[in-house]
Amino acid sequence: MSEEKNQECSGNCGSCSQNCSSRESESLIEPTGEYNNIKHVIGVVSGKGGVGKSMVTSMLAVLMQRKGYKVGILDADITGPSIPKTFGINSRAMQNELGILPAVTESGIEIMSVNLMLEEKDSPVIWRGPIIAGVVKQFWHDVVWGDLDYLFIDCPPGTGDVPLTVFQSIPLDGAVIVTSPQDLVSLIVKKAYNMASMMNINVLGIVENMSYVICPDCKKEFSIFGSGSETVAEELGIDLLGKMPIDVSLAQMVDNGSFEHFACGYLTDAANKIDEKINK
Repeated sequence: MSEEKNQECSGNCGSCSQNCSSRESESLIEPTGEYNNIKHVIGVVSGKGGVGKSMVTSMLAVLMQRKGYKVGILDADITGPSIPKTFGINSRAMQNELGILPAVTESGIEIMSVNLMLEEKDSPVIWRGPIIAGVVKQFWHDVVWGDLDYLFIDCPPGTGDVPLTVFQSIPLDGAVIVTSPQDLVSLIVKKAYNMASMMNINVLGIVENMSYVICPDCKKEFSIFGSGSETVAEELGIDLLGKMPIDVSLAQMVDNGSFEHFACGYLTDAANKIDEKINK
């Protein structure tokens, strides 16, 4: 590769066909299965738990599906999986001679989660880090995803084994950071951002969840947890993709497994921005 090419290198070998010293050192990127054609992979991450990362992942997946794309969700939160319940998936994953078959939601979103492989949905997954990381790799390689335009990976919170495995082993096109508007927002976002930067992963932007609540009587918006995402986004030079309020109806849809039928468009602009960034 020429010096000019080296200067233009993004560091993400999974999306590059050139042979160079950088590719030789990036030996952890793994190919997906031979029956898969996955165009774009987006990691959804957070610096801490409880910020609604799985809800944001699910909403972005549904919105991309409504745009006409073929979409899948890889639930990499092995010890706290929630994606199947969000979409009302109660069946177990099946397998044939080609590999593991993902579950499919009513609208056609493909899903793979460890909860689809457990005999009892409430059985705890008591595994050490290397085993959990191996399961994530198995979901990437052994699941028959087929043709997908977007695969969203719902990562567990923090900067531990699984986010590290996703960043190092799967060719991500970018990452979305989910946060909440408390005073800790700066530290939370910066931890996730710095990890992505160290792994040469493009940060597409921030989604702020629980940004406000709408009073059912006066219809005014109240930022009960404060604000701060705009400031940290500007400081880091990344986009604030969108904000989601506290919405009881969304929580109810998660509880009854009908999430893909939501009518609100809180993250419509965020989905459009991500699509534009990926396909520009």
